[in-house]
Amino acid sequence: MTQAPAPMYTRAAGRAARTVIGRYSTSFSLASRLLPSPVSERIGHLYAMVRVADEVVDGAWPNATGAQKIAELEAFRARIVRAVDCGFSSDLIVHAFAQTARATGITAELWDPFFASMAADADPEPHTPETLAAYIHGSAEVVGLMCLRIFLADAPVPAARLTRLEDGARALGSAFQRVNFLRDLAEDADDLHRAYLCACPETGETPPDTGASSRFGGMNATGMNAEAKDREVAVIRADLARAATVIDELPTPVRPAVWAAHDLFAELTERLDAAPAELLATSRIRVPDAKKLAIVAGAVCRGATSRSGQAGSPTRTLLERALLPHAPRSLRRKNRQQADQARADQHRTDRHDEDRHA
Repeated sequence: MTQAPAPMYTRAAGRAARTVIGRYSTSFSLASRLLPSPVSERIGHLYAMVRVADEVVDGAWPNATGAQKIAELEAFRARIVRAVDCGFSSDLIVHAFAQTARATGITAELWDPFFASMAADADPEPHTPETLAAYIHGSAEVVGLMCLRIFLADAPVPAARLTRLEDGARALGSAFQRVNFLRDLAEDADDLHRAYLCACPETGETPPDTGASSRFGGMNATGMNAEAKDREVAVIRADLARAATVIDELPTPVRPAVWAAHDLFAELTERLDAAPAELLATSRIRVPDAKKLAIVAGAVCRGATSRSGQAGSPTRTLLERALLPHAPRSLRRKNRQQADQARADQHRTDRHDEDRHA
């Protein structure tokens, strides 16, 4: 049966968004598989929008000037404004995000600070503690708040609980961003000519012996030391702890995914803490795939037991949804065969019931 043009186009836009998340982030993609529909699709639309904006300033257009990047960001933002207003865009990623924004109440109040932070990356200036806080709010905290709008779209909560959840969403977004500051220290400074971590957080000043970072007003890879790293890790841990206090106040179906994301970044934090400061100048700390899968499995079980006291069939379904794409090919083939057999058995049962009642 031929699909109607509008739903077909929207589904195509959704598939384009899923391609973006699958190509760019294994951790985010892994956690998002734990979300129910339509939350998973909507989070994918949000991630794709954020990623496209990030790519404008982070290397997909390597020869562009800062002014060109800022102009492209503004054109992208304007397309979003029009699409959210009218419900359509010829840009597939914008169209997908607009459907989600219209359905969940995401507005310019949240995406304008995001685009302001992206513009700051397009033409880097020295950060002070105040401008860094504004940058983290726009680049990360509002993304957490947009995720929260998606989570609560079909499950509104009382005002007091919403306030707590918004604080947790901001804290989790901040933690994710600060982890990435440490992980990407060398690339940010050497390739993108940016530095986010002030060597002197009280004043925002950079001592003269931190070398090339003086161009950006921050801490470059060679200026990182144990004291600076420990200071940043302590902030990250505090943010993660703040977020953890409210995850179980989220709607039940989304908790496993949020715990998975939290725990993946908590593991990254521990690995950053254990790594010598000088290693951050040359290496990007990561979590091995096997460890990621173990963390996700633990998060699923934690989410299941927090709501029911025991793990059952829904837990197995979530685990299969998240982990099966990473399983060996032979196991994936066996799972597909079992699913095909189950569908065939169900079809035979249905036909038998129809014959009995004919």
